[in-house]
Amino acid sequence: MAINSDQIRKLRDETGAPVMRVKQVLEEVGGSEKKAIEILKKEGFEKVLKRADRDTTQGSVFVYRHHTGKVASMLELLVETDFVAKNELFQNLGEDLAMQVASMDPKNEKELLSQDFIKDPAKKVEDLIKETITKTGENIRLGRFKRIEIGK
Repeated sequence: MAINSDQIRKLRDETGAPVMRVKQVLEEVGGSEKKAIEILKKEGFEKVLKRADRDTTQGSVFVYRHHTGKVASMLELLVETDFVAKNELFQNLGEDLAMQVASMDPKNEKELLSQDFIKDPAKKVEDLIKETITKTGENIRLGRFKRIEIGK
């Protein structure tokens, strides 16, 4: 099966893997996107473990306010550099996690990380963070978070 640029671009966007590695893996698995994604994600998660000890001294604070005005959350998300803190992937992750906190009211970091992601229940919150680490190439970690609800 011939590997085309659309396949490579799609898998690169999904996994964050380098273009040449995506092409190589696709060739190894005979063009099977499903098998290629499994391999590339596994490799990406292995890289995440190597980054876990890096300092995360930059980041952003994200706020989510439900349209009813009765529930809000604030979340601190940390990363290695200010450059990545301003990156769209990082910003989207922070917004999604703030919404997750408002929606699911986790009591601590461990509970939040193990929750199903509200926008895609097939993923855990921890996996969502790992995917962003793989794509940005920097360590990302949760900081503090708080949920506020009227009447509670």
